[in-house]
Amino acid sequence: MNRILLICLLLLGSSVMQAKVELPPIFADNMVLQQQTDAALWGKAKPQSKVVITTTWSKVKTVVIADSDGKWFARVSTPVAGGPYKITFSDGEKVTLNNVLIGEVWICSGQSNMEMPMKGYPGQPIAGGTELILKANPSTLIRLCNLERVKSFDSQDICPATWCEHTPKGVSETSATAYFFAKMLYDVLQIPIGVINASWGGTPIEAWMSPEILKKEFATEFNLSHYDTRVWPESHPYKAPGVLYNGMLHSLAKYTAKGFIWYQGCTNRGRYEQYKRLQPAFVQMLRDDWGNQEMPFYFTQIAPYQNRDPKGRKSGYMMWAQAQTLDMIPHSGMATTHDCGELACIHPADKKTVGSRLAYLALAHDYGYDLIDADPPIYESFTVVEGGALVKFKVGPMGLSPINMELEGFELAGEDGVFYPALGRVHGDKKHLLVRCPEVPNPVSVRYGMRNWSVATVFNCNGIPVSPFRSDNWE
Repeated sequence: MNRILLICLLLLGSSVMQAKVELPPIFADNMVLQQQTDAALWGKAKPQSKVVITTTWSKVKTVVIADSDGKWFARVSTPVAGGPYKITFSDGEKVTLNNVLIGEVWICSGQSNMEMPMKGYPGQPIAGGTELILKANPSTLIRLCNLERVKSFDSQDICPATWCEHTPKGVSETSATAYFFAKMLYDVLQIPIGVINASWGGTPIEAWMSPEILKKEFATEFNLSHYDTRVWPESHPYKAPGVLYNGMLHSLAKYTAKGFIWYQGCTNRGRYEQYKRLQPAFVQMLRDDWGNQEMPFYFTQIAPYQNRDPKGRKSGYMMWAQAQTLDMIPHSGMATTHDCGELACIHPADKKTVGSRLAYLALAHDYGYDLIDADPPIYESFTVVEGGALVKFKVGPMGLSPINMELEGFELAGEDGVFYPALGRVHGDKKHLLVRCPEVPNPVSVRYGMRNWSVATVFNCNGIPVSPFRSDNWE
C-alpha cells in the first residue's frame, strides 16, 4: 500500500513539473522588451495545455495553446517605455519574470571588436572603462544581455544567455561597443535601453549566416561538408560556415527588437570583393528572420591597423568594400573608425567613439534627431581638372572639414598605374576636394586611406571621418 502511494505521489510530482512553463534563457528577470509593439514571447509547456500570460502593465490576458510538442508562441502588446513590470506565465503553475523594462532593444553581433568587454582584454584596455564600471548604478535603466558562445551543426532554439542590470559587474562583462551605443541612446532618449550581445572573436561573416542561405547563394565558395559528415574542421571549428548562426543567432531571431548593430570584417579582410556580396545577403537573412524588411542595420567599418601583407593595402580595400555595401542595403548606415585605430593593436581602446557613432546613426535615422550629420562622407566620383582631380562626395549640407589647409593621405596615379602621395583641399561648395601632386598632372585614379595603416585627415562638420576610398579596382 505504501509503495502504491509513493508511486502515485511521484507521478503527481512529475505531472506538476511538466505543467510548469519553460522559458528560453533570453526571457529572464531584468530583460527589456521593445516598446509599443506586439513583442514575441515563446517557450514550452505541457502538450496541448493552455498558457495564460499576464502583465502588470495591462489588464488584458494573453492565452495560447501549446502544440503537441509542448511548444507555444505568443505576442503581447507593449506600452510606451517604462517599468519595472512583471510578466507571469501559467499553464497550471506560475512562472514570473521580475524587474522587466519596456524600452528600445538592439541586437549586437560580430567578432572580437564587438565582443571586447568593458573590462578589456589582457594587455588591451578600454579607454575610460574603469571609471564607467565603478560608477555603474542600477538606477541607470540600461540592461545588458550576453549570449554564451555556442557553435552547432543544427539550428538551436535555445542559447544560454544572461540579462544584467547596470551594475559594476554587469557593465564590466558587457561588450564595450554595445555599452557605449546603449549609453548614448539612453543619455539622449532618457528611456530604458536593452542590448543583446551575440559575438565571437576571430569569426568570419559566413559563420553567422544560415546554412540554407550559404547553400543557396554561395555553395561553390564555401566548404559545407561538415553538415554532411558531422565532423568539425580540425582548425578553428567555430569559424565554419553557418555554425554560429545555428548556435547563437537563430535562437534570437524571434526576439522583437528595434535594430541590429554589427562590428565584423577583419577576418574577411583578404576577401573584400566577396564581402560586398556576403554582407547584403547577411542583412537580408536577418530581416527575413526577424520579419522586418526595414529593420535598421548599422555596422562599423574596420579600423586601420598595421597588418602585414605584401602590399600593405588589404585593410584599406576592405574599408572601401564595406562602404560600397551602403548602396546595396536599404536602411543601413556605417560608423567610420578611420580616426580611432591603433598602429600595433587590432583591438583599439577607443570604443566610445565607435559606440557613439553607431548611436548617432540610430538617433538620426530612427529617433528623429536628424539635425546632425551622422553619416560619413562617401566618395562619389572625380573629374580631371588642370593639374589635379576634383573629387565629389556624398555629404551633408554642412560639407567637409577642415577648410583652408592642405590635407594628407591621398594618392594619385596616371595611366602607368603608379601612385604618388598627393594633397587634398576642401574646394568650392565644401562637397568637393581638389587633390593634386606634381608627379601626376593627368590623374586617372584617386585614392584615400588605401593602406593597412593610415591617418584620417578629412571629416564632415560633425566630426565623422570620410570613408577611405579608391576610384579604381586595381590590385
